[in-house]
Amino acid sequence: MDRPPGRRAQWLGSPWARGVAAVLAGAVPALTFPAPSWWWLAYVALVPWLLLVRSAPTCRRAALDGWLGGTGFILAVHQWLLPNLHVFILVLALLLGALWAPWGVLVRALLGGAPTASTAVREGSPRTKPGEDAGEGRWRATGGRYAAALVLVPSGWLMVELVRSWEYLGGPWGLLGASQWQLPPALRLASVGGVWLLSLLIVAVNTAVAELITRPAARLPAVAGLLVCALAGTAAWFWAPLPRTTGTVRVAVVQPGPTGTPSARLARSEVLTRSLAGRGVRLIVWGESSLYKDPADHPALAARLAALSRQTGAELLVNADSAHAEQPGISKSAVLIGPDGPTGDRYAKMRLVPFGEYIPFRSVLGWATRVGKAATSDRVRGTGQVVMPVAAAGGLRIGPLVCFETAFPDMSRHLARDGARVLVAQSSTSTFQDSWAPAQHASLAALRAAETWRPMVHATLTGISAVYGPRGEQIGERLGTDRSAAAVYDLPLTEGTSPYTRFGDWAVYGAMAALALAGGYAGLRAVSGRPARARR
Repeated sequence: MDRPPGRRAQWLGSPWARGVAAVLAGAVPALTFPAPSWWWLAYVALVPWLLLVRSAPTCRRAALDGWLGGTGFILAVHQWLLPNLHVFILVLALLLGALWAPWGVLVRALLGGAPTASTAVREGSPRTKPGEDAGEGRWRATGGRYAAALVLVPSGWLMVELVRSWEYLGGPWGLLGASQWQLPPALRLASVGGVWLLSLLIVAVNTAVAELITRPAARLPAVAGLLVCALAGTAAWFWAPLPRTTGTVRVAVVQPGPTGTPSARLARSEVLTRSLAGRGVRLIVWGESSLYKDPADHPALAARLAALSRQTGAELLVNADSAHAEQPGISKSAVLIGPDGPTGDRYAKMRLVPFGEYIPFRSVLGWATRVGKAATSDRVRGTGQVVMPVAAAGGLRIGPLVCFETAFPDMSRHLARDGARVLVAQSSTSTFQDSWAPAQHASLAALRAAETWRPMVHATLTGISAVYGPRGEQIGERLGTDRSAAAVYDLPLTEGTSPYTRFGDWAVYGAMAALALAGGYAGLRAVSGRPARARR
């Protein structure tokens, strides 16, 4: 005699209640990022979402659960954008959340079915289902499908992260692997396979936990999967190569704080910079948009900055949010200043923030400026990355990045391959001063440093400014959003090339290959099964 469904089953049977549950389950992983920074939660944060999707009665419902969960994830991770984008953040979340719809179908196919006693008994026996041969029945009964889920569910998740990392879709903000920015073993793994490898392992652990909760037949592959993930972290900690330290260089960060007008910001930055005289600093970094005039086009401004360089004995890396005589339109450019003025080395930001610095398809989406604080005009993109020599530091080569370019692992990797020995990020999150955004942004520098074996300076106008060593370890103090100060750091310089810098996104290509092989196998089974069914 069948037992009546419990209250939980009845509640999830309601489409509206199930939709709310999907949104909430998708939002849970946001707590793993700063400011909460509950990195440990990442290893089980997806379990409620996985359990919900796998119980979907149809593929269409699984796709909807994936979509709504993805929407909840995007909303939670980017909730600090709400005051600026207003209702448009919901539109963006729904568009990006749709990327998780195929993942939902994949989860149901590999983990699917409501967990009942009769299901568990059937999975523990070698019986075949109607229409499947004995080999297929044995594969199902021995947990082969659940072993495949440990590879394919994380691979599917990684494809979602890869697609949404496209700069025109908002960039790779909130990659699940980035939640491990303060965990040394995870940073060691990042030097091997980048943030992508971390995401793969985290989702694999979540998948294994979900299998242990729901499927008796999955215990062996689930435990084996957990052991493999633990062994991967252990092996990376003990056997992954480490950078070789060759010396140090003294740099400084100038963070003027919320000063009001651009002229007041410049005056405060000058005062803080002069305080660094006589301290042996070789490079002083100002934040993004620290200037609203380009010193290359304004001799008086260039002279003021050159005087600061002479007084401190250091070169200045400033950032001009302005037009430039040699390029039409407004760009955000890192400009190197020496004792004689601009050295001629400059880098214009290449990857712009959608809706913050330009509006994609402005003719269609331009209405966003009427409902929020979207960009009223489009910034001009730079054309290529640049490595700059700092004469005051003996020709030390630095690789500048501007703002959310630090979220893109390929950009810092290319700078390291081009010879940069220090990565320098100039940022400004003053618009989101009292939100999670400054802490989230600063945490990305730890990952980029660990991936490339290059120390990284993250300098902002209003906090959080931070510096990380070549293993992703924090160097010195962080300048919070309540600080107006100049801080000095001794950066360890290293030699060598990290595995991630050398081999690149091999974890992504491995995930693609796994999905392609699984798709090919499923196609062959479908084709070979038709004649057999026709004969019967």
